[in-house]
Amino acid sequence: MASGMPKVQQNRAFRRRTLNTVFHHRLLAPMFARKIRVEYEVNGQRRPCPLKWLDSFSMRNFTNASLFDDTLPVAVGLMEIGTNVPTDQLQAAMEDWFRRKNYLPKSATVVLGSESVSK
Repeated sequence: MASGMPKVQQNRAFRRRTLNTVFHHRLLAPMFARKIRVEYEVNGQRRPCPLKWLDSFSMRNFTNASLFDDTLPVAVGLMEIGTNVPTDQLQAAMEDWFRRKNYLPKSATVVLGSESVSK
């Protein structure tokens, strides 16, 4: 990126490169070793977490919590995570972040599950 480029254009260029990289990896192979379902439960009903929520969590943690650097949202309710990411801590951190962003009602909980990969 050119240093004289306006910040908005730099951000767009970064996102475009990131999306192209993710798309390229999705065609070739999974980025990380584990796929997990990310759902939230409200009043006994489970729903997949929106991609916006997952992306917000992953981008926030990209710079602030190295423990969760190996997380990649790939679809609504689906993430790929590295083998060193502790799922219990991931669940607690996601629940906390979603509440702080007012995505998740106080009575709701985040539920993580394994995603079976079919080939």
